[in-house]
Amino acid sequence: MIYKAIGIMSGSSVDGLDIVYAQFLETSGKWQYYLEAATCYPYPDALATQLRHIPTLDALSYKRLDVALGKFIAERILEFIDAHELHYRVDLIGSHGHTGFHRPEEGFSDQLGNGAVIAALTGLPVVSELRMMDVALGGQGAPLVPAGEKWLFAEYGWLLNLGGIANLTCQMGNRPVAFDICATNQILNRLAELRQQPFDRDGWLAAQGKIQPDLLDLLNQFDVYAKPFPKSLSNEWVSQQVWPMLASSSFSVEDRLATYCEHIAQQIAKAVEMVRERIPEAHAPAKMLVTGGGAFHQYLISRISQWLRSLEIEVEVPDADLVKYKEALIMAFLAIRRWREESTALASVTGASRDSIGGALWIGHQS
Repeated sequence: MIYKAIGIMSGSSVDGLDIVYAQFLETSGKWQYYLEAATCYPYPDALATQLRHIPTLDALSYKRLDVALGKFIAERILEFIDAHELHYRVDLIGSHGHTGFHRPEEGFSDQLGNGAVIAALTGLPVVSELRMMDVALGGQGAPLVPAGEKWLFAEYGWLLNLGGIANLTCQMGNRPVAFDICATNQILNRLAELRQQPFDRDGWLAAQGKIQPDLLDLLNQFDVYAKPFPKSLSNEWVSQQVWPMLASSSFSVEDRLATYCEHIAQQIAKAVEMVRERIPEAHAPAKMLVTGGGAFHQYLISRISQWLRSLEIEVEVPDADLVKYKEALIMAFLAIRRWREESTALASVTGASRDSIGGALWIGHQS
């Protein structure tokens, strides 16, 4: 059976709203996909500023932002449908939204971008709020992407996403495991902004810097890195713990970028070793599919490749569309699984008591 879906992703780096349209074919339990169209829409400055400062908002402002982002998403979907002539070709929408507060230890994870608003304005069925069922079952509610990777990218032993936060998936044991590693693009982008650049294109700035051992040691000392998986990181933790350490540093921006890239690469290697302690099959040589905006950062990829080469893992960066839009593609796929009443979160990944079917379903139009 063929499903046609739009997927929406808003990452923690606030670099824009990713929208994809893809067709998915299921045959005897196996899935294939065709990514037909994809676009990243930048946020207006005022909206981006609010998204970057969510922890400072009062409750009323937070709810207003939820509705405003829902309207923005709906408007961009309609624009996307017009631009790619997708009228009457979309079965449903899967919207991750933008994470406002992620506190699974307190029993909640909340994503902004109101699903009811999106459904009402587009007239299409919408799946949103994908994390809360898993959290209610005692899980981290994250990462969700492995539930899609299991079906769409089964040929890879390892998958790494370098988004606002880096997360790693291992598919080499009996059941996939995955977890957040460290902040990535949301730190690298903020450092690049100190040089009046929205991001460090190709890693050019980092390549001019020198790794500073003292700063690197401080970065590597965060307690969360030693915690066993499953685990997830929040944007709040990044803003309150990681960024101040770099913002207050007296080293040049270039040195800070080079040092933070080394930190990311080291933590990825340590994460691989942590998985191998628990999964014997993960010791075999394998390929790692690397996606997310950080995959374009050539200096960062060179450092990750260097650290993983000794672990017999070959880094593979796919075509640009998959690099940029894999997470949005998987949101479309998870919406299909929710529609089919199949699992959208894996307990082996999140630590929940069982796999679950998550997501609120909003019906935008009834004839």
